Amino acid sequence: MATEEQAPGSVRDAQLERLNANLGRIDELSKRLTAALGRRKMSDPALHGPSGDVFLKAMTAYMAEMVNNPAKILEHQINFWGKSLKHYVEAQQALAKGELKAPPDPTPSDRRFNNPLWQTHPFFNYLKQQYMMNSEAVQQAVDGLQHIDPADKKRVEYFSRQIVDMFSPTNFFGTNPDALERAIATDGESLVQGLENLVRDIEANNGDLLVTLADRDAFNVGHNLATTEGSVVYRNRMFELIQYKPTTETVYETPLLIFPPWINKFYILDLKPQNSLLKWLVDQGFTVFVVSWVNPGAAYAGVGMDDYIREGYMRAMAEVRSITKQKQINAVGYCIAGTTLTLTLAHLAKAGDESVRSATFFTTLTDFSDPGEVGVFLNDDFVDGIERQVAVDGILDKTFMSRTFSYLRSNDLIYQPAIKSYMMGEAPPAFDLLYWNGDGTNLPAQMAVEYLRGLCQQDRLAQGTFPVLGQPVGLSDVKLPICAIACETDHIAPWKSSFNGIRQFGSTDKTFILSESGHVAGIVNPPSRNKYGHYVNPSPMTTADAFRDGAAYHQGSWWLRWAEWLGARSGQRVKARVPGDSKHPVLAPAPGTYVVANPAG
Repeated sequence: MATEEQAPGSVRDAQLERLNANLGRIDELSKRLTAALGRRKMSDPALHGPSGDVFLKAMTAYMAEMVNNPAKILEHQINFWGKSLKHYVEAQQALAKGELKAPPDPTPSDRRFNNPLWQTHPFFNYLKQQYMMNSEAVQQAVDGLQHIDPADKKRVEYFSRQIVDMFSPTNFFGTNPDALERAIATDGESLVQGLENLVRDIEANNGDLLVTLADRDAFNVGHNLATTEGSVVYRNRMFELIQYKPTTETVYETPLLIFPPWINKFYILDLKPQNSLLKWLVDQGFTVFVVSWVNPGAAYAGVGMDDYIREGYMRAMAEVRSITKQKQINAVGYCIAGTTLTLTLAHLAKAGDESVRSATFFTTLTDFSDPGEVGVFLNDDFVDGIERQVAVDGILDKTFMSRTFSYLRSNDLIYQPAIKSYMMGEAPPAFDLLYWNGDGTNLPAQMAVEYLRGLCQQDRLAQGTFPVLGQPVGLSDVKLPICAIACETDHIAPWKSSFNGIRQFGSTDKTFILSESGHVAGIVNPPSRNKYGHYVNPSPMTTADAFRDGAAYHQGSWWLRWAEWLGARSGQRVKARVPGDSKHPVLAPAPGTYVVANPAG
């Protein structure tokens, strides 16, 4: 009996001992954190947020609204005050009844607040309801701005939403019931592990904070990612050319050359056998080549768009023709690589070069008059800062690009992963797509500025004035058969903007396919999963809305439709080709060396 009476005290003593031990570890980790932050490299302030001009314009517009329409502003404010006061009174009345119960909650559902305590506990529910009311009030205030340029209003809307999202009570330990419950259940161990995760991420990024989205130890490129069998058959300072081993006895005569974006690694198209577009194409009987771009270092500072076109696109096309003994190839460009493929094709057309038989574009923007959400980062405040920074570094660092795209989906790609990692102490998931997302590459200084200024800001390709190797080109110069795939919820390359660019091509043979889902999931969409469908409309391309209104929906992946389209433009079947030839010896097995190498130069 004495032992039983002492047991609770012993348990408490053990818990206290663990808590004190964890506090000691926190002190040690805090010192590591300070040291890691001390290694942070100073960068141009413009890379970390918009200029104050954005908010000055918003304030000026709001003041103008107060002067011109005071009744509207007062109505908005009084409505917000009334809701807040009513909410406070209801919360007080619930507490006065002596019940630990929240008042009625009319706010909309939000997956950030999935813990039941947000609905049942009066403290957490009060915070949640008031936050939702505050969010609604800010959104209404911004929506009501009239005396402001539409482009400026888009920026105000975006950055206001970022501020509101940042101040969600879920993002703070003291007001996050999930984090508090985990800390209590683990005697503080979750906080220690969370701090470990935070310090690790800051150390890995030399003092900058970039949340690790996937378990870095769970994947190994070439072992459990990018495993389709093939060989590097050519290499220069810009890329490695990979030719994949055939899996069919015969193949289409015309080879297929794929240009992935050089912002990320090519293996998004070869994550694993079940969802590998590269393997699937090989299995359909296509001779598949892919470009694996170099990850540039400071020595590539002077490399520009012309270098990517001449030493990248045109050289890869020539080597594929030489290896396969074919006069023509079919080409694919994904995202920024599709934009540059357009530049290349326009240049070849003006030169009378017919070496490309057809071209396919995945989620590609060629008309940047409406670049979508990413447009908020294309104003001079950001681009001027980038230009100043790359003049110092020689590159646009991959960290900036990754962070920028993450902020387009900040709740999913920043705040929720940070909560799980830093507050809950959870290890990042073993998720191949998120692993690839974090495996970015740098951009050469000159190329980055030419792309941002000439294409994104000045829209010179759509205007027919972008220079390629000394001669201006435009969309109407591209006249070969075209197939374009855009994605319905793409936040990087909005499908309507993609449609608008393709519509302006000079081709008379144009096919446009709208896939369900987003920038990656809509493309990496194997038929075996039968997950996302697609829309097609054979009518002439006029407007995006007309396309959508008249489009027929088809269940399942667009891959099968595209393979049929591509096969019709790939000639007869011939004996399968082994990678390389006497002039192109195998240099390395796929996925090659560039995809895993440190920045070159």
